[in-house]
Amino acid sequence: MKSSMRFAALALVVTTTLASPAFAALKEGTQAPDFSAPAYLAGKPFTFKLADALKQGPVVVYFFPAAHTSGCNVEAHLFSEAIDKFKAQHATVIGVTAGNITELADFSKETEHCGGKFPVAADDGAKIAKEYDAMLLLRPGWSDRTSYVIAPSGKITHVYSDLSPKKHVEETLNAVKALEK
Repeated sequence: MKSSMRFAALALVVTTTLASPAFAALKEGTQAPDFSAPAYLAGKPFTFKLADALKQGPVVVYFFPAAHTSGCNVEAHLFSEAIDKFKAQHATVIGVTAGNITELADFSKETEHCGGKFPVAADDGAKIAKEYDAMLLLRPGWSDRTSYVIAPSGKITHVYSDLSPKKHVEETLNAVKALEK
């Protein structure tokens, strides 16, 4: 009986650990790792460079597990709906993923996802996600759902990690607006 209770306790710990989102290790005030990556905007390829985007204003870098998956579809659509609010704050939004990167061109232009309103970048091998400590524990090689707001200085000013896609837009938009104050 004791061994079955130990097994149940161990199973609970393992399940809880794997079911929880990873908590981003990069803290507010940390210098954001610079990166460039192949990206798509409205289906058209280009190279996204964080350093260049920061010259225009704050940047929201949101990591998502994979294009054309249920939660990621919702999150991309929510960012698409709010993109004018980010632009009003002179902020750039970029989605970054290591999952289903061959589908990003279509994902970037489809109305029910990005709608051609903001770019998504391919993180082949999850190199960028590793630098940002945004790795999905449940699926090695895929990025977690973690959003960063980076000030024009390159400093991280806000971090939000949650596998639910519902609050990433609200969290990052509020953080971008707080930069103006």
